[in-house]
Amino acid sequence: MPTKTLQIPTTDGQADAFAAFPGVGGPHPGVLMYADGFGIRPVLREMARELAGHGYYVLVPNFFYRHGPAPVVELPEYIGEEARPAVFAQVMPLIKAHTTERVLSDADAYLEFLTTQPEVSAGPVAVTGYCIGGLLAVRTAAAHPGQVAAVAAFHGPVGAVGPDSLSKLTAHVHFGHAETDITPEALYELNQALDTAGVDYTSEIYPGTVHGFTMSDTDAFSPSGLQRHWDRLLPLLDRTLVNN
Repeated sequence: MPTKTLQIPTTDGQADAFAAFPGVGGPHPGVLMYADGFGIRPVLREMARELAGHGYYVLVPNFFYRHGPAPVVELPEYIGEEARPAVFAQVMPLIKAHTTERVLSDADAYLEFLTTQPEVSAGPVAVTGYCIGGLLAVRTAAAHPGQVAAVAAFHGPVGAVGPDSLSKLTAHVHFGHAETDITPEALYELNQALDTAGVDYTSEIYPGTVHGFTMSDTDAFSPSGLQRHWDRLLPLLDRTLVNN
């Protein structure tokens, strides 16, 4: 599976990024993948390669690039319960500094870069994200309604975008929530907002999961949750993007 380390020009400098794509055929539909708050690391590269194996060019930007190249925060190989407080103490200030203005400015740059890569086919793209990356994915899709055909977010605080942004979504949507991230009442309210906005979506709580369930290098990992994520994500992309 071919991979590349890339530099994406932005209004604030250069964002380092990782890309994975099929080694044969092409060009391929583009997918912008936002990491969780722990950033680009082996598990994210593995997930990008897995998705690329299904016929997509997958671009994973370091959205904390203003603070340095990935890994911005030094991480243990396995992020267990004991390591979490120290890691979160470093990550949370970066998340707070990543304002909506920065998110939207960067999204413009990421999508322009993605769609001009020679391995990427013309036409719409998809955006997917994990944890805080799920929120970034939804903000990106809402800001680019004509360009983003599908958006998926997993254990992400997607409700934080608010009804106004949800109403701008034209993409097909899937939200996979952790049991610990959202109550059934809050899920009902979120889904009502999506219904009101006329969004084509699925939005569900994944049984037996906690926040971060897709990430195999953390103690939140759920093999069944990760599999359900693939079972939802791959058909969504297959329906909305044309594989060449």
